[in-house]
Amino acid sequence: MSAAAAALRRENGFMFALTLPALLMFVLFFGYPVARLLSLSVSGLSGQWYAKALTDPLYRDVFLLTAEIAIIVTVASLLIGYPVAYLLATTTAGWRAFGFLVIMLPLWTSVLVRTYAWMVLLGRNGIVNRGLLALGAIEEPLPLLYNINGVLLGMTHVLLPYMVLPIYGSLRRIDPDLVRAAEGLGAPAWRVFLRIHLPLTLPGIAAGVVLVFVLALGFFITPALLGGGKVMMIAVLIQQQVGELLDWNFAAALSTLLTAATVLAYALVQNAIERRERAR
Repeated sequence: MSAAAAALRRENGFMFALTLPALLMFVLFFGYPVARLLSLSVSGLSGQWYAKALTDPLYRDVFLLTAEIAIIVTVASLLIGYPVAYLLATTTAGWRAFGFLVIMLPLWTSVLVRTYAWMVLLGRNGIVNRGLLALGAIEEPLPLLYNINGVLLGMTHVLLPYMVLPIYGSLRRIDPDLVRAAEGLGAPAWRVFLRIHLPLTLPGIAAGVVLVFVLALGFFITPALLGGGKVMMIAVLIQQQVGELLDWNFAAALSTLLTAATVLAYALVQNAIERRERAR
């Protein structure tokens, strides 16, 4: 063996030794629980729990509602987040710092605290209803809480930063000379957006969409509190099966299906990105 090969082998061994503690923690705190979850879902080598989850109309509706809410929250976050990210990328340094403070503040606050804040705002005697009643805009309190509207609003607020940050990163990487050249050639603002900003920020959009959609699929605290038990998402159903019915096998099957749906969503988006990169 040559000296260079021996040195490379020693370096690889050293790098492996450095990563070994992290690898052991991954196996212990992630690999084993997932394996245990899978074993519970096929207890007795039976697929009855999966059949129950996939064939019972009640549980199919829960999966469909979860996917519907995740899609709506993702689209709402994109529609709100893209203009915010664009403003942050093009404004002055002072306003950018203030904007990031507003965007990052929710990430520094507990999800539970934020959810209770929305409950204070949206309740029948909450700030929103009392303000509208005082203005004479409504005659009786609006049902803003304990329904899907409150869940959508709360989840969009919590997940919005995960959409803004990747898009902002893509916008900041755009060469300003491209925009100036297009404007100098007489391109209107909408054409500059469609031909420059939108294509060059697609990776950031894809990253934000994946992050928000995947997180929305497994959301628990916000739909549980703002939904008041009337908006049954898959994470709420899993908690119900474990905490109230003690049906660990069925809860494990539901968790496995949720994990599979998450991985599938990520794989589809990643495949679309790779195909686009190959086509360029």
